[in-house]
Amino acid sequence: MGGNGGIVTVPWKTPREMGSVLAPALLVGLSVVGYAVGVAPKLLGISWVAFGAMAGAAILGRRASHGSHARGLVWGYGLASGAMITSAAVFLLPDAIEHHRAFGGFGVAAGIVLGFSAHTIGHRLSHAGAAFEDTALRLSAHAFAAGAVIGVVYGAMPDLGPLLGLAIVSHKGPAGYAAARRLTTRDKSTLPLLVPAAGVGITAIPAALLSLPATGASSGLIFGFAAGMFLHVAMDFLPRCEIGGEIYEAAAIEDDSHARLDRLRLHSVASTVLGGVAVFAAWLVVAGG
Repeated sequence: MGGNGGIVTVPWKTPREMGSVLAPALLVGLSVVGYAVGVAPKLLGISWVAFGAMAGAAILGRRASHGSHARGLVWGYGLASGAMITSAAVFLLPDAIEHHRAFGGFGVAAGIVLGFSAHTIGHRLSHAGAAFEDTALRLSAHAFAAGAVIGVVYGAMPDLGPLLGLAIVSHKGPAGYAAARRLTTRDKSTLPLLVPAAGVGITAIPAALLSLPATGASSGLIFGFAAGMFLHVAMDFLPRCEIGGEIYEAAAIEDDSHARLDRLRLHSVASTVLGGVAVFAAWLVVAGG
């Protein structure tokens, strides 16, 4: 996709951007091989719904970031983070614990702690002048880990129906949207988001082809790690209205800084709650149908 409003910017400026476009190409190749050798169509469907949800929402997030002001930034992040946190609590965490209560919990803890570590180290490297952006990296870790589990246990998974589709879209879509907004407002390329968008399929299809043995402990640990990593990313997107923060800078606040931030905090709460309620409402409609 080209143009200023899409996820892809041409010409590519760095080797990292060029490498990012290989992810969807790899997903296409794996899908062809998987289909040829009889990988279940539902697994291929999950892979491509995940890709479409994140990549499509990233395009919207990139477009929305142009000319955005502080209130728009708050609502974009708030809706996305509220939907992501709710989706993680409803669709990701229960699966991790269901595989194995203890190892699932340890996996969640590891994902949150390592997500925080990646964020902190990435911030330190950015101050040192390194070209490092950890948002796409953490989303990729979540996608690869989740894909590995999905590929191993896909035979026991339900068909790709409305509820499973909602589970995928409700966390992949907001993640892609919020990440694209953040990257664009920081004048960074959104091309690296193609990697986590394709990540589920890139690991799920080979895992299914290899027929790796799955145990409750290993599945719980890996799926828990994916859930914990995603939950950390979701909480990182919470719109924090603090002096010196991203929203403060977007507002270009001067004399009335505290009053403006207080008003934005109300929008922060409202948008986050609404994002969570939207997922709940969609779940009621799909589950009830």
